[in-house]
Amino acid sequence: MDTTRYEAAAAIPVFGIVIVVVGGLVIAGALVWAVGLGIRVKQREPRTPRGGEHPTLPESGPVHETHQRREPDEVPRADETGERLTPHQLGTSGSRRSDDQTRPRWDPGSSGSFGSGGSGGR
Repeated sequence: MDTTRYEAAAAIPVFGIVIVVVGGLVIAGALVWAVGLGIRVKQREPRTPRGGEHPTLPESGPVHETHQRREPDEVPRADETGERLTPHQLGTSGSRRSDDQTRPRWDPGSSGSFGSGGSGGR
């Protein structure tokens, strides 16, 4: 009887198992190396500020901050100008500063999350 064929057939699954085990060890080693690299990078970063070390606002208040109401720029209709507008003719901003800068206030009973904000009765 020729046993070399049986030995070769038995060696192929063993060889596959060895490849899987070696591949798993390589992947596990790469993950351990990546975690170690992450720890070293984290240690080189400056520490986070403690409670009293956080930046605070200057005495004068926020810097370069403005509050204003804006309203949309009206796009001219084609029948007013007589020709079609192209995008570069529209300008850079879709809104402009409103003439009325008073803040709108909520009026109780004038609005709600559903419908007109009325009493809800019929």
